[in-house]
Amino acid sequence: MITVLLSTYNGERYLREQIESILRQEGVEVHLFVRDDGSTDGTLSILDEYSQRGLLTYYTSPNLGAAKSFLQLLADAPESDFYAFADQDDYWQSDKLYAAVSRLSATEPSLYFSRTTLTDKELNPTGCVEIDPYLTFGESLVYEFVAGCTIVMSKPLRDVIVTYRPDYLPMHDVWVYSIALGLGAKVVFDKQSHILYRQHGNNTTGQGQGVIHDCKQRMRRILRKENSRYRRACELQKGFAHLFKAENAQLLTDFIKAKHSLPRRLALGCRRQLACANSTTAFLFRVALLANTY
Repeated sequence: MITVLLSTYNGERYLREQIESILRQEGVEVHLFVRDDGSTDGTLSILDEYSQRGLLTYYTSPNLGAAKSFLQLLADAPESDFYAFADQDDYWQSDKLYAAVSRLSATEPSLYFSRTTLTDKELNPTGCVEIDPYLTFGESLVYEFVAGCTIVMSKPLRDVIVTYRPDYLPMHDVWVYSIALGLGAKVVFDKQSHILYRQHGNNTTGQGQGVIHDCKQRMRRILRKENSRYRRACELQKGFAHLFKAENAQLLTDFIKAKHSLPRRLALGCRRQLACANSTTAFLFRVALLANTY
């Protein structure tokens, strides 16, 4: 059994198409579990229609924002062998979930994610997000690239993740991914895409908007001194360092301590454990280290 966790918010325009693609998954048993994050459009009517037909279960709660809504869903979800995150505006190819669970273990912490196929609002493909990560814990502290809508995880991993609720949570995907790698869980990256990732101008988050756009976003975070990597690392240490593999726990400690020492930050920038597959991200991370805004 796979429980698909769908967080909705004013998503009436594309919601039916997404739900239908989830329900048409082949080779797996699916339970669609939905949390509505305070919609004011026709989203609830659509969910109620499918619920009345016995095709999904949903509930509504006050607005938390996308990241915390997904973590709330994960905590509230019923017992299942696997859990998968779903956005409200994509389209899943029929083999998406089978491609994931056929590579995972149901009895140990394990996580799957994949590349995505970008499309326009009419689902016409426009390209593929070409990522090829190193799949290391250190890289996860530096590089935020995981598409949450492709993540599938085992129950043993889910049961660890829900033991701690962070105060600071920019996005749920890299959070879950970092925990998996910190634990030493089995992590599988699929270079093949099984999802049409719709870009329509109102996405909460997005991929594939270009190198210049990404650089501007990252530089903006540096100039605003958001310290997002550092703050996420602090949350990881509070919640999970005692469960992490020793070398990952130590790297996390060094990453946090460097905040208060320029020599430590300079040394951190040379650590091979923090190597990043994306050269632009690697460069901007070093800039953020020097500016102490990482």
